[in-house]
Amino acid sequence: MSNPLLDFSGLPRFAEIREEHIAPAVEQLLYENRAVVEKVRALTEVPTWENFVQPMVDANERLSRAWGQISHLNAVMNSPQLRDIYNQNLPLITQFYAEVSQDQALFEKYRQLRASVQFDNLTPARKKIVDNELRDFRLGGAELPAEKKQRFIQIQEELSKLSSTFNDNLLDATNAFSLVIEDEQTVAGIPADVLQAAKALAEGDSRSGWKFTLHMPSYLPVLQYADDRALREQMYRAYATRASELDERVGADKDNMPLINQVLALRQEAALMLGFNNFAEVSLATKMALSPQQVLDFLMKLATKAKSHAENDLQALQQFAAEKLNIAKLEAWDLAYVSEKLREERYAFSDQEVKQYFPEDKVLQGMFQLVEKLYGIRIVATSATQVQCWHADVKFFDIRDTTGKLVGQFYLDLYARSTKQGGAWMDGAIARRRIEDKKSGSAIQVPVAYLTCNFSAPVKIDGQIRPALFTHNEVIVLFHEFGHGLHHLLTQVEDLGVSGINGVEWDAVELPSQFMENFCWEWDALHSMTQHIETGASLPRVLYDKMLKAKNFQSGLQMLRQIEFALFDMHVHYDFKPTEQTVLQLLDKIREAVAVIIPPDFNRFPNSFAHIFAGGYAAGYYSYKWAEVLSADAYSMFEETASDGVINASTGARFLEEILAKGGSRSALESFVAFRGREPELDALLRHNGMEVA
Repeated sequence: MSNPLLDFSGLPRFAEIREEHIAPAVEQLLYENRAVVEKVRALTEVPTWENFVQPMVDANERLSRAWGQISHLNAVMNSPQLRDIYNQNLPLITQFYAEVSQDQALFEKYRQLRASVQFDNLTPARKKIVDNELRDFRLGGAELPAEKKQRFIQIQEELSKLSSTFNDNLLDATNAFSLVIEDEQTVAGIPADVLQAAKALAEGDSRSGWKFTLHMPSYLPVLQYADDRALREQMYRAYATRASELDERVGADKDNMPLINQVLALRQEAALMLGFNNFAEVSLATKMALSPQQVLDFLMKLATKAKSHAENDLQALQQFAAEKLNIAKLEAWDLAYVSEKLREERYAFSDQEVKQYFPEDKVLQGMFQLVEKLYGIRIVATSATQVQCWHADVKFFDIRDTTGKLVGQFYLDLYARSTKQGGAWMDGAIARRRIEDKKSGSAIQVPVAYLTCNFSAPVKIDGQIRPALFTHNEVIVLFHEFGHGLHHLLTQVEDLGVSGINGVEWDAVELPSQFMENFCWEWDALHSMTQHIETGASLPRVLYDKMLKAKNFQSGLQMLRQIEFALFDMHVHYDFKPTEQTVLQLLDKIREAVAVIIPPDFNRFPNSFAHIFAGGYAAGYYSYKWAEVLSADAYSMFEETASDGVINASTGARFLEEILAKGGSRSALESFVAFRGREPELDALLRHNGMEVA
């Protein structure tokens, strides 16, 4: 039977992939890629796109598609066997990419192409790819002397191993904790659907009572609703100490702090080798922001605007806790609980009440109808029998244009499970590009995306399966990831290197995702995606009005929290001196400067900050706020052109044409200006967050 990882004729064959397929596929694809590299290195004629760039694009795509399937399975269907094989092959992949990025002969050929008349005849997208490649060669160590190149490759291999181990430790620590409660009084206040899911978990272990875990659909409702303060504290402590020296459930070998220190040291060493002062400068070489100081100034400007609002938010919480809930001293495990009670009193509704109006099917239908109207597309569910998925819960959809032509496809994996990394993300399975084939001619490769979330699954009540219900915040998360997905799927670019989100500056990549979140607050969009789970009624206007009034509830605290994380990320990669302070001391210092809520001493937030220590956001976490300026300002265009609601098809067509369709084929600033008619301004973000503009 053929190796499914080596079949690139269509969609991934997930049902057929086995652990034993991985090593042979990686070995063969690396062999083929190295052969292509050798061939183009040996070119004697002038390098052109056709004889030099395209062969490497073709070979590299095969490798990245196969490895992408393996990485995806490791993230969503993690098992000890898969993890071991993934970690055995990861260094081989890392080494290959590091070798190529340092190859002096390839670098010289790209420089030759850049200086030739051939370059002048390339499309703007291909010119951008060549310029990006030259930049990435420099960042990959191509200009290093021979004796330093090997050490640079070693660093990249060590960093990829550390990143994988960080994620493994975090998943193991999350799974290591569970709490079974048999006393009904202890679970008082927790919503019925959450208790139903907890009961099912306990029954799965042949236990009575309710089983709670640190996975978000279980953990968050306990913090938010459990009346029992000791239970909230127990859950908070377990969550806040995951993968740390205080986490007794998994042992010292799962402590992520030594890994963090190694990661920081290796990144700094690599930065110095490349001639940069620090890793933050390396990170910003591929972003919109020009310098670490510019980012810090931007964050501090936002912090100054947000701090007084955050102080007011905290004061209101403390006063309410003392007067209404008899909590004299507000602790970290009280914040979500007291916030929910205050919101219920102030706005006369709860998250739980709203959640009853957002069953999964209705939410998806409403979200699809919105983008269909905005972008002139149709989204159609595909029968599960036609597509191989990695889990029975995964759904699959086609995106078609008005003529019925296939534009893109995506997998949707919505529910949390113990084999799945936490959080929500979008990843590309296949990217759009034009393929030239001597036999079949020219054709467009249809892009495919993975959309992954960690929401509560449907539950069985009295023998009946009840659909999954989403909180409004989960609806926002879903829209966010779908925004990323549309960026990948609706591109019109025909070259892989700048198609979809490829080649987009990291601090602009959140623009389409955060842009989509805005529609979750629009009546036209919202009421059409609601249907009460019992009555079948749509969201009442009176409840929507309360939600809108509460939209900026604690927006000051939320903004400061994001700024705190972004400042920590930038400082730890910019001016952190490990000989003078620890990572935790640095975080304490940042909190002293900007935070109004200081977590307890045992909180080990960095140990679970996978975005920067095991993901792509190192010295880039500020991107969420940076791109939020872009997305709020872009959305204000819809507000300004609104005639019958903001779901304006003509403005949507323009957003599609100038932002989504262009992908990374030009700078994000050029795309933004082409859409908005001017450079971005801060005012819309502040206004959307209920912060007055001076």
